[in-house]
Amino acid sequence: MEDILDVYTRKYDENSILICMDEAPRQLIEETRKPIPAGRGKIAHYDTEYKRNGTCEIFMFAAPLKNWRRAEATQQRTRLDWAVQIKKLITVDFPGMKKIVLVMDNLNTHTMGSLYKAFPPEEAKRYRDILEIHYTPKHGSWLNMAEIEINILTNHGLSQRVPTLEQMKKEVRAWVKARNKAGKKINWRFSINDARIKLKRLYPLFE
Repeated sequence: MEDILDVYTRKYDENSILICMDEAPRQLIEETRKPIPAGRGKIAHYDTEYKRNGTCEIFMFAAPLKNWRRAEATQQRTRLDWAVQIKKLITVDFPGMKKIVLVMDNLNTHTMGSLYKAFPPEEAKRYRDILEIHYTPKHGSWLNMAEIEINILTNHGLSQRVPTLEQMKKEVRAWVKARNKAGKKINWRFSINDARIKLKRLYPLFE
């Protein structure tokens, strides 16, 4: 836990960037009856019946010090999907960056091995050399600032029911564009001192 909090308090370095990464599944749900839109003095109404069209995965990358985020909806969350997202982060989002400090959950797909499975060894090593990975502890995913962003997206940025992957991609792109344009910030206030006080039970006792 303190490792992640230490990373968040590092001094600014123009040769490196802090990126928080998270992902979450999302159901694709289709209306079976047309919703009644909200009107003057009336709330919108949705029928309780719906049709399931499977699921998709939303990948979220956030750079807290730059008020930037990128989210993308994909069909699944395999090792190859994660590796492709990491390649895009390095070669498209922040090309030329010498070091990317990456904070993320310790899922079985979030490994250097995934890069070597997806790309030739020489290419995978180039990406590995740029990444400095810090995993959030077990049951400590709340320490990942990207979780804040993905919760805002899924709870407030999307339609109540999104029926297809294509529409999900469209809505996610629109949310990202609007949020980046507005320069929305992540106000992180939890420090190591806070952890030692509020989470005292997690620390060993010395007599």
